[in-house]
Amino acid sequence: MAIIISQNGKDAVRIDKSSIDKEDYLQQYIYNNPESIPLYDIKEDIRLLILAREFPTNSGPIDAIGIDKNGELYIVETKLYKNADKRLVIAQALDYGAALWKHAQDFNEFLGILDEHTQRVFGLRTTEKIKEFFSLADDDVVQVIDRARSNLNGGIFHFVILMDKLEDRLKDLVLYVNQNSQFDIYAVELEYYKHGSYEIIIPKIFGAEVKKDIAVQTNSLRKQWTLEQVLEDAKQKYNMEEYTAFKKIYDFSVTNADEARTGSGSYGSLSPIFKKVSEKSLYTLSTDGRLSFNFEWIENEEFKKKYAALVGKIGFVLPVEPEKKRPSVRTEEWVPKADEFILVLKAFIKENSA
Repeated sequence: MAIIISQNGKDAVRIDKSSIDKEDYLQQYIYNNPESIPLYDIKEDIRLLILAREFPTNSGPIDAIGIDKNGELYIVETKLYKNADKRLVIAQALDYGAALWKHAQDFNEFLGILDEHTQRVFGLRTTEKIKEFFSLADDDVVQVIDRARSNLNGGIFHFVILMDKLEDRLKDLVLYVNQNSQFDIYAVELEYYKHGSYEIIIPKIFGAEVKKDIAVQTNSLRKQWTLEQVLEDAKQKYNMEEYTAFKKIYDFSVTNADEARTGSGSYGSLSPIFKKVSEKSLYTLSTDGRLSFNFEWIENEEFKKKYAALVGKIGFVLPVEPEKKRPSVRTEEWVPKADEFILVLKAFIKENSA
């Protein structure tokens, strides 16, 4: 195929399709130009932010990991048509997804690896880059990260196969897998033309013919919870010991906080705000088993370090420099320490709001 380029209707030039010689070039191109993946052909308002290249897993490095403003995660695998293993590309992408899901139980470690990439390339942490790229408020960024955490824990990914040329058999396989599974796999063909210093890319997406619309999934993640629904969700998901501990922290939060915010994710969450200490929540209690300490959202550096130190003294295992992060612990850690956590909160709030 060829295209014609002209200027003001004159001096038309025929440009023949060019070839991309190296996969590394293709990876770097989509990293710099994520809009070259035409997800907007599936849903108009989707924008994709590529957070990392060569993300490490036990099955090898993922070519690229992306995220949209709803916290949906994208695994991008690039292949050139000339490569002999191109027929295995779907299996390879799924293998990466399984490895990422199986071995990324520590979301903070996952986020830390992303931070290394975003700081090196953009000079920003992942949360900062998400905030900048999608023009979000701090609270919206928290929700995006929480949804990404939920998607990672559930192994819910969108797979994007990116090639300079797609075989018909690969297109058929993508449609077949989408029709008969819960996966979302999209194959993207990038026609590449070069004219002087200009590069022309014509992207075409395949796989969207099967209408498992991304909007269906994101809408389900956007449920706005009420306090009553959060409590009821906890009752359904936790055993008696866990629910008792959950309700103690819940009751303390609702009774003592200036504001008790609920989330809009696929699970219930409660984020209380004690305004004399911080304009943002000190912690988030979720019905997916997590208690998260929101150290990084506290603006007062002295309060932040003091709060992190007190939480650490309870016996919670925290990462290095916890005051710069939002670490979380699972039920087996926070349930036995619920009473002690409440006592520490009472003392911390009283001391620092005087």
